[in-house]
Amino acid sequence: MAPRENSFRKAVEARSATPMVYLSTQLPRWVVPVLLVILLLAGLAVTNPLGALAVLPVLAFVCWLAYLSWPSIGVGGRILRIVVMAFLLALIATRLGAF
Repeated sequence: MAPRENSFRKAVEARSATPMVYLSTQLPRWVVPVLLVILLLAGLAVTNPLGALAVLPVLAFVCWLAYLSWPSIGVGGRILRIVVMAFLLALIATRLGAF
């Protein structure tokens, strides 16, 4: 890995650590997963652009986790993450009327 990529990854890890520490210390552990499930269910249920708006934070969270875990996971984990991100993107596109 090039030094620039490594420093960028470290910067992303450092910047994202503060909000995650806040979420993990100030809120009960169940709040974030329940909120993500509620947003995903809302995105599945609502068939207009508001559904796409509900799925965007879920996609952002999944992309963030995939980026941080990418170097330490195997091929199967990478494929699974790509499939989940593609599903969420397709869901957003359908809610926006692209399909």
